[in-house]
Amino acid sequence: MNDERESWYDEEAGPLVRLYAVTRGRSGSARPDLDMLTLVVNASVGVQPRRPEPEYADILRLSRTSLSVAELAAQLNLPLTSTKILVGDLIDDGLLKFRSPDPAPAAGPGNTELLRAVLKGIQAI
Repeated sequence: MNDERESWYDEEAGPLVRLYAVTRGRSGSARPDLDMLTLVVNASVGVQPRRPEPEYADILRLSRTSLSVAELAAQLNLPLTSTKILVGDLIDDGLLKFRSPDPAPAAGPGNTELLRAVLKGIQAI
């Protein structure tokens, strides 16, 4: 028979926790304004999160300086979607401040003129 401990523990990896357990079953973020380029910074240094999961404390520790959501995901070794959910929770709790990147400018006559000027500069070289 299988030892019950074997199904959730690996000697080399430690305890294995499914991602849906970390995000409490949520698969999408309620914050559409968060993307991988969104910058976050800890807004309450020294304050412990009210949530017991260690990932929240790790996010607050890592975000002492401004980091993108993608950088946080890489450092936490979590998928981007899960990281966005956890970051959104901390923003909702008032523990993180965030700034989304400026939207790309719409294509228009100004952009075409700039591209032509760049092309002429390259051709002049």
